[in-house]
Formats: sequence, C-alpha cells, structure tokens
Amino acid sequence: MASSPPQDGQYGDPNQQAYAYQQLGYGQQPDQYGQQQPVYGQQQPGYPQQQPGFAPPPSAGSAAPPPPTGTAAHGHGKSRRRGYAEQQYEFGEGANAGLQTGTIGTGAPYNAPQQPTYPGAGMAGYPAPAQAQNQFVSPMTGAQPGYPAPTGAAPGYDPGMAAVTQQFGNMAMGGAPAQPGMMAPQPQGMQTAHTLNQLIPVDLMQTPFDPREIDAPPPPIVLPANASLTPNPNSNCPPQYMRSTLNAVPTTHHLLKKSKLPFALIIQPYTSLRDEEDPVPLVSDTVISRCRRCRSYINPFATFLEHGHRWRCNMCNLTNDVPQAFDWDQNAQKPVDRWQRPELNYSVVEFIAPQEYMVRPPQPLVYLFLIDVSLASIQCGLLATAARTILESLDRIPNADERTKVAFICVDSSLHYFAVPRDSTEPNMLVVSDLEEPFLPTPGDLLLSLKECREGIENLLGKLDNMFEHSKNTASCMGSALQSGHKLISSIGGKIIVLTASLPNIGVGKLENREDKKLLGTNKEVSLLQTGNSFYKSFAVECSKNQVSVDMFLFSSGYQDVASLSNLPRYTGGQTYFYPGWNASRTEDAIKFAKEFSDHLSAEIALEAVMRVRATSGLRMQTFYGNFFNRSSDLCAFPAFPRDQGYVVEVAIDETLGKQFVCMQTAVLHTTCNGERRIRVMTLALPTTSNLSDVYASADQIAITTYFSHKAVERTLSSGLDSAREALQSKLIELLSTFKKELTVAHMGAASPLSFAANLRGLPLLFLALMKHVGLRKTRIVPSDLRSAALALLSTLPAPILMQYIYPRMYSLHDMPEDCGIPDPTTGEIKLPDPVNLTGERVAPFGLYLIDDMQTQFLWIGSQAVPQLIQDVFGEPSLDMLRMGKITMPEIVDSEMNLKVRNIIQKSRDYKTKKVGSIISPHLYVVRQDGDPSLRLWAQTMWVEDRTDQAPNIQMFLAGLREKVGSA
Repeated sequence: MASSPPQDGQYGDPNQQAYAYQQLGYGQQPDQYGQQQPVYGQQQPGYPQQQPGFAPPPSAGSAAPPPPTGTAAHGHGKSRRRGYAEQQYEFGEGANAGLQTGTIGTGAPYNAPQQPTYPGAGMAGYPAPAQAQNQFVSPMTGAQPGYPAPTGAAPGYDPGMAAVTQQFGNMAMGGAPAQPGMMAPQPQGMQTAHTLNQLIPVDLMQTPFDPREIDAPPPPIVLPANASLTPNPNSNCPPQYMRSTLNAVPTTHHLLKKSKLPFALIIQPYTSLRDEEDPVPLVSDTVISRCRRCRSYINPFATFLEHGHRWRCNMCNLTNDVPQAFDWDQNAQKPVDRWQRPELNYSVVEFIAPQEYMVRPPQPLVYLFLIDVSLASIQCGLLATAARTILESLDRIPNADERTKVAFICVDSSLHYFAVPRDSTEPNMLVVSDLEEPFLPTPGDLLLSLKECREGIENLLGKLDNMFEHSKNTASCMGSALQSGHKLISSIGGKIIVLTASLPNIGVGKLENREDKKLLGTNKEVSLLQTGNSFYKSFAVECSKNQVSVDMFLFSSGYQDVASLSNLPRYTGGQTYFYPGWNASRTEDAIKFAKEFSDHLSAEIALEAVMRVRATSGLRMQTFYGNFFNRSSDLCAFPAFPRDQGYVVEVAIDETLGKQFVCMQTAVLHTTCNGERRIRVMTLALPTTSNLSDVYASADQIAITTYFSHKAVERTLSSGLDSAREALQSKLIELLSTFKKELTVAHMGAASPLSFAANLRGLPLLFLALMKHVGLRKTRIVPSDLRSAALALLSTLPAPILMQYIYPRMYSLHDMPEDCGIPDPTTGEIKLPDPVNLTGERVAPFGLYLIDDMQTQFLWIGSQAVPQLIQDVFGEPSLDMLRMGKITMPEIVDSEMNLKVRNIIQKSRDYKTKKVGSIISPHLYVVRQDGDPSLRLWAQTMWVEDRTDQAPNIQMFLAGLREKVGSA
C-alpha cells in the first residue's frame, strides 16, 4: 500500500516513466556490484532459547550436497536449479553463502563480463554448484560446532554454561497434584532458583545480523518455581498476543533509567481475521471472578487461600472471595473440577459477559458505504469495481444473528442517498444539495437490513455504475457526507467505509492541494504530514463518542492529502488503505483491491470495545500508541476493534517491585459480530531483577524496534523527520554506551570492539532500516501522500508484519534447496528458502530473487540470467521477451520451477504462519537488473544494508557508532 507504485508498470512510455520515477524512485542507487566492500553477514547467528510451552522454531537448513559428477537429464528439477548459475560461472558457493569481496564464489569477478555456457536447446542437464554451509549460531550460547566463542566475551566465560543454565531452567519442577487450598504443581520450564538468562556479549563488527533472527522467539521468560497455579504450558501469554520489551523487569525506576532500555508492552489481542482461525478458551458460564479493588480478572498467577474459599490477587494482593458458582456447573447441576477451568490454565481466555457488562443491548453490525462518484472515481473504475465487489461479498459480511444493516451514500457535489421502501425491491435515489446543513430524507428507509432487503440491495449495486457513468462532476463534498453518515448511524454505531478517488474540495472539511516539492526533504516537510483541516480530528473524536468507526480506502493519481484523511481512522480504531495511481483497467490493480476489500468486509470485528491494561502494584500504564481514542488515562476506546492492528503501551515503574515476578493483564470488553458481549483477557507474567545484566540479557529486540517505530512516527509528526532519525540514532548510541560502561570489562578501553548483548545484535540494523524506510528516509522525491500512508502503517501494523515492512525478506530462488517451494509430504506446508541479507553483495547477476516487505513483492532478475531460467519460470524464451513491471505470475503446467516460484510467492504472503490477521495482497513486480531505472531504484531501496546518497551502509553505520561510543 504505502509502497505501491502509482502507475501501471508499463514503463516504456516516457511520461509514465517520468511519473513513476517521481513516485517510485524514492531512494538512491546502492553500491554498484563491482565495488569492494567488507562482506557483511557471513557468520550466521541463531535462535535464542525457546520459551517453554511454545513450538520450537524451524531448524536451520542443512548444507546442500556437493555437486554431482555427472549431469541430470533435462527436465529433472533437482539439478536444474543449480544449472541456472552453472551456465554462467564456475560456481563454488550458493547465493545464500557469504560472497567473497568482488567475486561470486570461486568464479570470475562479478563486475567482469561473462560468456554464457548454455549448451543450446537440446541441453541434457546442468551441473550443480556446491551449496555453502548455512549454519545458525545461537545468540544464547554464542557458539556452534567449529566456531569460536563470541568475540568480546567476559574473561573466564565458558560458552557451555549458558546451555547448562538453560537445561536446568527447562527441568520440570512439578509436585503433587493440586488440592483445594494449596498451589498446584509448577509448569515445566520454571526454575527453583531464580536464575535468569545469561548475558552473552558479542562484537557487532564481527557478529552480523542473520535475517532469520527476526522470526525467532523472544528471550525466554524465566519465572520462579510454582509461579502459576497449574502446570499448563499455556499459563503465560504467548508472544503473538502480548510481549514485553524486557522479559526481566527492573525492580526500581532508577535501574530502568540506568539501563536506557524502554519498558513497554506490544499487544495484539487478535491473531486472525476470524475466530474459527484462532480459537481461544471460552468461559461460557458467565461466572467471572474479579478483584474487588483493582478489578483484575482471576488468572493462572493468582493464589488460593483458606482451603480454596478465597483467592489473593496477584496484582494488588487483596484477598477476594471465590464465587459460589466457581465449582458448580449450573447447566448440569453438578460440581466441577475448578482446576479444569480455562481461566486458571490459560493466559488468554474469553468470558461471555453477563448483563451487568452491558450499558445497552448489543448493537447490530452496521456498514455505511460512502462512495465517491466524481469524474475521477468513474474514470479510474473505482465506482464499478467497488459496487461489484460489495455485491459479490454480501454473503461474506458477518450476519450470523441476521441483524446486520447496510447503507449507501454516493458523493460528488451533492449527497445521493438510496432508500429501498419496505414494500418494494426497487431502490430510490434521493439527492440533497444543501452541504451546510445536510438532512436525512426518509431516514427509516436508508438503513437496509441485509437479510430483509437483500433483493433491493442487489438491484442497487447492479445499477450503481450506470447511474453515474456520464457524470462530469469533479467536485467532492466528502466532509459533508461524513457528517450525514454519522447522523444516520450515530444512534446505533457502526462502521463508515469511505471509498474515494478525489480530494474533498467543497463543503465541510474542504482541503487544498498542499503538496510543495520545495518542502520535501527539508525541516518544513513536517507541515505536509500534519492535518490540513482541524475538522478531521474533531469529527473523529465525535465519531468515537457515538461508537462510529471510519475506514479510508484512498485511490488517486494526484494529491489526496492522506495526512488529513488518516486522522479519521487514527482516532476511531480504523485503518487507512492507500492505492496510489490505481486503475481498474489494469487487471492486477482490480484484483488486488477486490480481494482486499472483500476480505475487509468479511473480517469479524469487535463492536463498542474498550481496552484496559492493568499491572502489579508499582507499575503504571503511561503512554498508549495505536489507532484508538484515549478516553481516560488508561482506557482506550474502539468503536470497532480491528483484527489486523497492533498496539504499544509504555509502562512506568513508580515503586520498588518487591515480588519475584510481576503480572500485566490486558482486557478487551467488546460485542461480537453476532451480538454477544464478551471480555478477552490476556495475562503476562515477567520475572523481576535488580541486576542490569539480567535486564539486557532478557531484552526483546523485536519488541524494542516496534516501540521505537511508534515513537519515531510520533516524533515525525511533532518535530519533523530529521528529529525522528536523530532520536533513533541517539538512542542506539545511548544503549551501546551504557552497555560498554556498565557491562563490559573496563580495561578494554576505547579500542574495544563494538560490544552488545547477543539477543540485541540486530537492533542497530533494524534501527538503520527504520531510518531508511520510506516513512522516515531523507529524500526529496517521496510525495507526502506516500510518506503519510507509510507512517500510518508504521504505527498500526502488528509486530511480525511491521518487522518485515521495516526489514524486508529476500529469498534466492535460482539455487534454493530441493525441498523448498513444494508441499511437505507430512504437513503439506510450503517451505521457504532461508532469507539472505538485504545487500547487493548477495545478489548474483545471473540469479532470481524474491524481495518482499508484505506490502509489495519484487522478482529481481539478474542481467545475465540464462534463457532456460526465464523459460522455466515465466514461459518466455529470453529475458528480452519478458514483460517488466506489475504482473501476475503465469502458470506453466510442465515446469516444476514455475510451480516452486509460485508457491514461494504465495507462501510469503501467508499471514497465518506469522500469527497475524491482514487483508493485504501485495502487488508483484518483475525487475531487471539492467531494466527501467525507476523500477530498479525502487526495488533497491529495499537493500537497507547498502549505501545510498543520503545514508551509510551497515558497515559504515556500525563504524560510526563505534567511534561515537568510543568517544562518549
């Protein structure tokens, strides 16, 4: 979305090429292939130890077998993949191995011209080059077979001790079965001694980042023995729902301040678009036990007293009575085993709320569509595509209780309402031209029951495009339409879905074209990223009060003021979806929008929701980040709770923490799509420590990066892009200086390596990638609309998608292992190749690579790719015959390589494996190394480890950090 191109990918036309360069070419050329630079990324770091109770990460792929002595028959995929490279070079190492400076494998320098060795159409096969070992170092032990201990380890450090410590930590410490009045046995993985993660220092200059670490689990949460009531491995919150920047909490504010690390929670209450894809344990008897004082919900870390008749709150220590029905099944009229209750075994549960949790009867689901019918919308095909998609998605809209209602208002210089009388199936159009005080004609017939008025709705959607096909109206009164829509549904609440291809230019909320290229890349650019009309903030707050949420689908070939319009979703729990240069005449554009919009309509949403985070006494929720309205100091209001967003809560330590562990609990009170009031509760327990080394050893680099992405967006909108980038670099220097001063050996002096905790070794690269991101990078050629849309994503995406948006994945496809791209025989899952570092040094001129940031995908083809590779993947005889730009992958029936590439592209788009919900269907672009400059430069901006005109490469960046830390 934010990185989608504004034009059709037909880059041969000079006008389109020039426009595409302005919109796409934001970023500068990385280092050329022939430049000699230090090789980054040869030594592979690894996964941290796994948290008890969660599935282990996939093991690193073993090395590929040596090349065969003979050649395989033509058509056998097992040797074909290696032949793509062998036809160009005497090739010694795969693309996933570290390349030698200025060379590829053992072949010729890769900036020197090479003659293809393709033997012709009747080729019988091609020898396979050897695949280099791609082992994975564990950052917790710091070593692997054949590798030395980490550089910069403390004197006397034994690399085996960390493994021994973890083995003791993972021993089961169970006891006798739990009895009423006593604590239940302890889950496996908790320790009797409160020994936390061991700090492993590494030299960042010698121990570079491995992209697989982004998907690794956070450092283990090492709780004391018998911390939870039952031995259920799910008693502590999984990281996909809630994770902390620190998995060992400092006992005092002074220690937290001394560490310079942030303490924040990354919260994602839902991990899929629909409940059946991600079920959580349900407490259906409406028996809800809460603390009388702090109102926390009973959870696996509470304590039972007085033979089980009372329980002590693990948040505020108050003793509470256990409800009489807690051990009684009212439906079956018989006692139940309390130790089987979900809220005592699972950290993530959902309660069916009783009547006292309802202010009013549960509201029905309401969708109000505000559709732009101005000339721009008709010309680009938005009106026709939107109407057809809604019509085809009527059966997908949640309507289990048959109460869902829909309404339609079309917008140009007037408001066009549509009513379906109760005794008719023929829709009526009612036009209101008064924009100052718009009124609702026949309000009783404007909200249409999806069940009762189905035929009339279908008739309306079928005729909508024809009603306005000859319109030449260029005006848009979308602000007035928003007011009218709010007036229509404010008594009930619901979701307003705006689809517009025009800038609101008349009526309430009128906006001007503020784009000024002279301001781009300067300190004054921040004015373009702030709202241009206060109406959009004040109106959004009014919507939130009346349980009305707003989603924006923005399509424009020109300026649309995303900065102003995105305020509506920001304060109402919605989202901004941006489609620059979209046109339905391009099949890829139409399919992308239709799929995403249909998935958006089918997603289950939580209505009139509020979220509150509680914590152990001494902790306080300080600052909240995300799309919602902060109704009070700790209460976030969501008229509609989305399934595809994440939230960040900064935590303050107000008092000394005297407990061995603390708990934080997130509760989301909401109404489901079928009218049921529920509470989703998530409880996270973290150990405490007074040792600074424990704090650093348990810090989560993914959560920290997520937190600072929100802080960077906040700083950008208040102080500007330069200030945001400087703040990120200053924080990094501050962390490295603190680590050097407090946690490394003093006698090593200024000439010491750039030392940091192994579990945080990716932080410098992730921060550099964030500073180079389209939302924050220093450049004069990123339009403010693209910048604003990117900032909206940086502040809302769930952590797994956000990490890939900041640091994209790049897969080498021409030499991928044999088992990649085909379904696993036992699980049916598609295996992806290991990602490689984002640098041109890892890109061979004969190779094929997939680059994916979850919003856009690129297939990068080297200029010396052999015809056989192009034939196998794309079905074209040569590279010159292949169409560049936006494409849909062809299906070639008899090509195994084509099937593998298509499977990998599809698997890379699979959000379920990342345990997140999303509607995004990325565009796919084919990019040639020697092709269109604007498209090539756009793809190369993904190589965040390379140098650009405005930013250093990773080696220069680390060297600069070492210099500044050494002089600090």
